[in-house]
Parts: sequence; C-alpha cells; structure tokens
Amino acid sequence: MADGGAPHGTQAPRPAQAPPAAAQPRAKVSPFALLNHFERVIVGKREPLTLMLAALLADGHVLIEDVPGVAKTIAARTLARSFSLRFGRIQMTPDLLPADLTGSSVFDNKRDEFVFRPGPVFAQLLLVDELNRATPRTQAGLLEAMEERAVTADGKRYRLPKPFFVIATQNPIEQSGVFPLPEAQLDRFLIQVSMGYPTSEDETAIVAAQSNSHPIDTLAPVLDVEAIMELRLAAASIFVDPSVTDYIVRLVRETRNRPDVALGASPRASIGLHHIARAYALIQGSPFVRPDHVKAVAPAVLRHRIQLTPQARLSGTTSDEIIESILESVEVPLHVGVS
Repeated sequence: MADGGAPHGTQAPRPAQAPPAAAQPRAKVSPFALLNHFERVIVGKREPLTLMLAALLADGHVLIEDVPGVAKTIAARTLARSFSLRFGRIQMTPDLLPADLTGSSVFDNKRDEFVFRPGPVFAQLLLVDELNRATPRTQAGLLEAMEERAVTADGKRYRLPKPFFVIATQNPIEQSGVFPLPEAQLDRFLIQVSMGYPTSEDETAIVAAQSNSHPIDTLAPVLDVEAIMELRLAAASIFVDPSVTDYIVRLVRETRNRPDVALGASPRASIGLHHIARAYALIQGSPFVRPDHVKAVAPAVLRHRIQLTPQARLSGTTSDEIIESILESVEVPLHVGVS
C-alpha cells in the first residue's frame, strides 16, 4: 500500500447515495462537439486539444513543450476564436521587462497625470511564446499574473479579466539564450502537453486544407464568455467518489516514493488532478469521475512536476515512464459512481 493510502481495491466503499446530477450548462454546444469544431483547424490532435479544453474548464494553465511548426500557436488561436475570447500574444526575449507584460503608467499631458496603459497580459487567452527565453525577472512577473489573476504596477493592483487562461510554449531543443523555468513556476501550470508531429495522412490533409487560405480565417465562434463560465460551473459539479479522490492522492504520493525521482509532485498536483479529472469527465459526457478519467489526464498533470535523479536521467528514464509505472502499480478503486 502506498504511504498514507486508505484501503483500496475491493475494499473501496460504495457511495451511500447516488451522485447528484451535474449542473447542466445552457450552452448550445456540448464540450465534446467543441472538439469537432477545433478539428476544423487542428487535424489529428484530439488528445492534446481535449486536455487543453479540460484545463480551460478547470481554470488552469497549459505549458506546451514541442518543436517549432507543430501548431502550438494555431491551437491557442483556435480556442480563442471558438470562444470569442480576447486574444493576447507575447513573444518572449531576454531583453523583455516585466512592465512590457503588465503595462506601465505614462504621463497624459491633457489630464496632467499619470495614466496606466495595460500590457498584453490583460487578455482572456494569453499565448506566451518561448517562455524560457525570458529572464527569471520577467518570468516572475508572469507567475504573479497566473497565480493571482492580477498584476501590480506602480504600487497599484489591477485585476485581470475573466476567464484568464495562459498557454505558454517552449522549445525543448534550444540550449543557448534560454532560462529554464524554476520548479515553482512549472508547478503553476496545470498540465504540460506536446502536439507532436502529424501522421503522413494528417500532414497531407493539412497541406491540402491550406492550399489557398488557412482554415482558422473562417472559423466562427460557437460559445461566448458566459457559456465558458457555465461550463466551468458544470465541471465543478461533477461527482467524485471518495474512493476516486483517495486514488488521486495515492497516485501523487507514489511519485514521492520512487527511487528514480528526486522530487515528487506536491499537493497542488493532487488538487489539479482532481479538478481536471472532473472537467475531463464533463467533456466525455459522464456525470461522475471514473478512474480511467484520472488515468487519462494524470501524465499531463504530473510529468512537469517530477524531477528525476541524475542517475535516472543518464540512464534515459523519462517522467512519462515513471508515471506509466505508477499507473500500473497503484490499485484502482472499484464500485465508483452510480450504485
């Protein structure tokens, strides 16, 4: 039994009552149908798109680590256009200052006073390109915005719009002129995903679709901000059996017991896994969270929160391999959901 775990397997108790029905949003488009809408632009990437949508509904942020040219930016723009979100984009460079993100006060001659000019961070969906090219000082400025949903400029605090959703990218092959993200900032991202190269068939379809124009140019919005907030409420009302909550905690705690792991996932990972599992269940049309929902989102939640030992890195072991081993070894609860 994992450290601190409760009895599991066949000992998992059935819920005393059937789970309450999840709140139904008034949105005319279901979360599952949204994925079909996204795929008008992004071909063959349903899994990362599903995780990104789940992160949005769970009020989290996304880190995309992948090579250039695999639709990281287009994925962010697709979500923004589909939801009528105010879109902002920042290209990180080493000379970028925190005020370039948050904004600053400038003197208005007509009003004879300083006036705050908001920066690009005042968006509802913010794309941060090549986050690891920014200096730690600028990264810290973004960290406050991500965690507090507010920024401080010239001694004053300004609230960011709702929803506030950050999609940050970084290129794993770049080694020069980059500043690796500290663990504290990595932990602020709910999930880390990779788009990956398309299959031969998908790449052929992508080239054909963009022969005259880009599909995103004609992509129409299908939901507004109010509908997004309703979907978030619906996700928050998804039932989670206590045995599934215990399963989530046992998975996260097991990352701290592995000999190849120097630093395991924190309790913030348990909270995030719980939240995004509910959003994922909503997207799948389920009124309650099943263990397979947890398994589907666990790698994205945990992979950037695990630090491997030097010996494990030298041997070629990856975080995903550790997580897969944990998912196979930790016993799954039975009898969850409706009795």
